[in-house]
Amino acid sequence: MFKSKKAISLLLCIILTVSLIGCQSKSTESSGEALFKAGVYKASAAGHNGDITVQVTVDEYKIKEIKILEHNESAGISDPAIDRIPSAIVDGQTLAVDSISGATITSDAIIEAVINALKQAGADIDALSVKGESTSVVGETVEYTTDVVVIGGGGAGLAAAVSAHENGAKVILAEKMPRLGGNTILAGSAFNAVDPGRQEKQGIEDSLDLHFTQTYEGGDKVGNTELIRTFVEGAYPAIEWLEGLGLEFADEVFTVAGGLWPRGHKTIKPLGTGYISTYEHYINEHQDDMKILLDTEIIDLIVKDDRVVGVKGKGLNGEVIINANNGVIIATGGFAANPELRDRYNENWPTLTSYKSTNHPGATGDGLVMAEAVGANFVGLEHMQLLPLGDPVTGSLSGNVNKGVTSSIFVNKDGNRFVDEGARRDVMTRALMEQEDASMWIILDSKSYPTGDTLNNFGETIDELIDQGRAFKGDTLEELAEKIGVDADNLTKALEEFNKAVETGEPDAFGRTLVDKTIDTAPFYAGPRVPTVHHTMGGIEINTSAQVLDVNGKVIPGLYAAGEVTGGIHGSNRLGGNALAEIAVFGRIAGASAAGKK
Repeated sequence: MFKSKKAISLLLCIILTVSLIGCQSKSTESSGEALFKAGVYKASAAGHNGDITVQVTVDEYKIKEIKILEHNESAGISDPAIDRIPSAIVDGQTLAVDSISGATITSDAIIEAVINALKQAGADIDALSVKGESTSVVGETVEYTTDVVVIGGGGAGLAAAVSAHENGAKVILAEKMPRLGGNTILAGSAFNAVDPGRQEKQGIEDSLDLHFTQTYEGGDKVGNTELIRTFVEGAYPAIEWLEGLGLEFADEVFTVAGGLWPRGHKTIKPLGTGYISTYEHYINEHQDDMKILLDTEIIDLIVKDDRVVGVKGKGLNGEVIINANNGVIIATGGFAANPELRDRYNENWPTLTSYKSTNHPGATGDGLVMAEAVGANFVGLEHMQLLPLGDPVTGSLSGNVNKGVTSSIFVNKDGNRFVDEGARRDVMTRALMEQEDASMWIILDSKSYPTGDTLNNFGETIDELIDQGRAFKGDTLEELAEKIGVDADNLTKALEEFNKAVETGEPDAFGRTLVDKTIDTAPFYAGPRVPTVHHTMGGIEINTSAQVLDVNGKVIPGLYAAGEVTGGIHGSNRLGGNALAEIAVFGRIAGASAAGKK
């Protein structure tokens, strides 16, 4: 990882809370009264993707060492928790440490596993859980100067940073979370692009005009046609650019849910980790000209003579100021993780307050606040996308058994289909909201999962999901129906009608046309899903050069934006697979523009 990240980790350890129990440990040690039964203890607790197993070493007076022995947490997403929580407990001699933002479940699981281990050592857990007075020291203001400042370390921000550097600029990227990745690292990796080389091998006809039309009409014709044309024309060149940086894509394209056409490219690495690691590798290779500031929340844009010339915010130890010779790029993502903003702008859905989100915790709309303060114009903030594919517990996309539109069906709690599974995302979600408990099952067979170690789109094996109770398997439809509590006759009929449509090539009763193979080969699989808030289509208005426009339609000098923080590209509904493509396309453009490329 970056040198800066290592430094930040060390700083965090220095400023972490020192609890009362730490002081008690020292006095107890001097008095000879033991706190623990000396030894090495192992214990586990349930994390996001399964058990996390720790090994805790103690002497009579101190917690000496904590090791993470086993875990199945997502790489990149959970890394800060795995790196920081054990050392924080050891350094402070306390269990009262803060969870790491963006990795709360993993953080809490590590703490719980350590508690389970310390119980074996006879520890007083209550005493160890007392939070002491903070010893944090606020340092002096840190000030930097560079050519281009990027706010946000997700896919758009990282693409912008790399592009700016490729175009001759020195870059500093500030990310408020303790890790890079944003929503991109959580994504299912689908990247829409017209790709004759791959598509023709699969007998798929496609064109830029079709991609444009589906994007424009799929967004109810309210998107900016110039931005959409720039996007579709730049999608495949962005794939070539990413491949040139080292990212590997699979040979075959597929139709992602709500994508409407088989042009989705999947990376070899799971989730969006491939995108982030590719950008990280580039930045690591150019650290003399590129700097990453994690745990750094940018709050204000600095304006001088009507031009944006830098940013101001706060790091772990105090104020941070970054001056920009060329420009500032806002790439802070959307606001799907901010229920207050969702309800403020929502005009198209029932109240969204109670719905969970697929987004990481940092997607709270910070960029909108900054941009509004300097007169930026907003477009389409009322347009928010829900998916019918959320995890019932977390709202995330992980655990989803669906591998592509053509290979599965959706059934409700009665075992009946209720929608065209190849429809737009808003159409499918509204239909799901009308079902009992707004809950459904995705049904597939062994053609999708020929072996137990076959991976879903998120790098999880079907056997792991079954073991965790997040998916179910039946050697017959009747067995599967019993396990998931649906009517076996209804489920059988649903599959028979779907299979008939596949065999005849005629649309089924729901008008579905995106089909491939029948679902008729045991074993059969099912995974539960619910509605979840996924994407905010509206945001800062930009032009085709990614320059931010003010309320009068004029360019705000020195200010650029890319990614989900912007609006106008997807209209009222985003096609599945268009987001990762769009952030790469406009991230590249923003970086080049801010660097001064004409």
